[in-house]
Amino acid sequence: MTVGVAAEVKSKLTVVDVVGETVQLKKAGTTLKGLCPFHGEKTPSFIVTPARETWHCFGCGEGGDIFSFVMRRDGIAFPEALRRLAQRAGVEIDERTSREDAHRKRLHEVLDTSFAFYHAVLMNSETGAAALAYLRGRGFTDESIERAQLGFAPPDWDALVRTLERKRQIGAAELTEVGLAMPRRSGRGVYDRFRGRVLFPIRDATGNATGLGGRILPAAALTTGTAAGASDQPAAGDQPSTTDAPPARAAQPAPDPDGPKYLNSPATPVFDKSRTLYPLDRAKAAIRKSGIAVIVEGYTDALMAHQAGFDNVVASLGTALTPGQVALLTRYAAKKIVLAYDVDPAGERAGTLGVTALEQLTRQLAAADAGVELDEVRVARLPDGKDPDEVIRDAPDTWREAIRTAAPIVEYLIEFHARSADLRTTGGRARFIDAILPTLRTVRNPVLRDGYLQQLRQVSGVEERVLLESLHRAPEAARGGSAGAGAGEGRISAASVLASPDAFDPKAVLRAIDPVERDLLRFLLSVPETQEATAERLAPADLPSQPARELWTAMLALREDPPYTTERVFARLAADPETQALLVALLERRDAGTDAGTTDLRVASQGIEQCLLRLELDRLEERTRWTRVELGEAERANDRPAIELLMTQEQHHNETRKSLQRRMEQASLLSRPAAARAAGGRS
Repeated sequence: MTVGVAAEVKSKLTVVDVVGETVQLKKAGTTLKGLCPFHGEKTPSFIVTPARETWHCFGCGEGGDIFSFVMRRDGIAFPEALRRLAQRAGVEIDERTSREDAHRKRLHEVLDTSFAFYHAVLMNSETGAAALAYLRGRGFTDESIERAQLGFAPPDWDALVRTLERKRQIGAAELTEVGLAMPRRSGRGVYDRFRGRVLFPIRDATGNATGLGGRILPAAALTTGTAAGASDQPAAGDQPSTTDAPPARAAQPAPDPDGPKYLNSPATPVFDKSRTLYPLDRAKAAIRKSGIAVIVEGYTDALMAHQAGFDNVVASLGTALTPGQVALLTRYAAKKIVLAYDVDPAGERAGTLGVTALEQLTRQLAAADAGVELDEVRVARLPDGKDPDEVIRDAPDTWREAIRTAAPIVEYLIEFHARSADLRTTGGRARFIDAILPTLRTVRNPVLRDGYLQQLRQVSGVEERVLLESLHRAPEAARGGSAGAGAGEGRISAASVLASPDAFDPKAVLRAIDPVERDLLRFLLSVPETQEATAERLAPADLPSQPARELWTAMLALREDPPYTTERVFARLAADPETQALLVALLERRDAGTDAGTTDLRVASQGIEQCLLRLELDRLEERTRWTRVELGEAERANDRPAIELLMTQEQHHNETRKSLQRRMEQASLLSRPAAARAAGGRS
């Protein structure tokens, strides 16, 4: 396990250097400022504070450390941001990780070469003529086809395998690992996974090749005859060709007519369908600029949207939307997510839209606190049950209006369940309320929750008092599964982890986060009962360090998916060894003082209050520094209205500071002897 890397990277790379690559910074007192790269602005509201190694934008509210900046800028997860910055800082991850990175790079290269082969077949051969005609018939221009590097897989059993092995020295084992080949039942050799399909290359947010999606063509539309013959293959050149391939075998098979209409790559070391959106690498800039992400179901829907200029559209690869896909979008400041699926009544009954998935989505958003309110997750209504690509192609103004007027997800779910129940009967009303209340319990915003309750009352005719009683009645699973979980059962043994061959120095790991974050997370881990109340006041984005945010996010996710245990938190972080190490390091420091105080709810609550106030005071000081810089510039420009406004703001900051300091004194653990003794064991 590689640990302590985040702290070492922070010691070698300054926030000014990392942010300064993207943002032109100018000195402003003890800070630097510039134009925010994450939202359009003409007046700088983006600041960097070298003393704290943080950045913050007062316009869009984004902020964090060097890792969170690279994550936001490049649309990547924490482990990848850590790898990139470690490489830049000259910090070695470890030999195993270096080998894995080199191997992943090779797999991306294998996929890129395969994409080029399939694209050449589509554009330059008789074999691909029918597929090319199909795409043009669907309304796609050659420019769109080229930009998306669409391809066609010949119906031959092994056209790709034979060609790449001969022309590019890519072996069957590598093609199998990236999901493009499959072992024969006999155990001798492999054959192509994709045959007789139009292919859509899939890339991750940074443009790396990861997988393929294939749409089958009707047998009648396929070109008959040879599938890999010399006479109709792409011309030789930089792209792979099959000009020297042996003549096609007799009676080459057509694709199985009973096969799936759409086929995706299987899970591989570089492809996870549940965490992929097509084509996010080309949509992310538009999503970031508009703050709106539109999700459609299929490849052709997304491709047609981009051809028509709707560049903020992505596809969920023909599956129900997953939490991992939502997480991708929130990295690009998608403050509104619109689901533009085919939602005709038959599709709803068949689960095309995925009502269950939508309900799961509400819980995920609440757990992750991703910055997207539930009323900004919406469902578009398309006319007459038409597919999105039809609407975009034939009536772009209708598409714009459907996206603009999309219904908030909770309102949609209320309407859906109301149509599914007989509200004229007592039993029907009870089933309707039972169906929608789990969703309402995830709504943290009290104003939104009250609004939805009023809508429930109007739709169902059930009194508000009864609805509130039902809302606050915890379901049996939650009562039995999470009570006291994590306090003693399911704890990770820090001693066993520290005794392993990959043992690490906890002090090195903890240097990656601020002292106040360390204290706060220790209290939350020691007494899980405090997490629910803290979640109401602390979003992951409120923590200054990205490793701390990652850990708090994982903890919150399991509060929404009980039972909560530290072992389950550890397992959830399996792909993020750095944050796993942080968790164990915090537990090790906690275990050093395992007296009664470590599980004392009152002491933990006092400590958490102190930490939250400290974080709030730090944010206020950051805002105060910004106000003072702005005031100095206004005074130099003799801008009297601005001066008066900024002086009023500074006075408000001073009053708020005094109030926070009084509250901190009241909540101070040092003012309570018992609490002070307990805190001493965790310092």
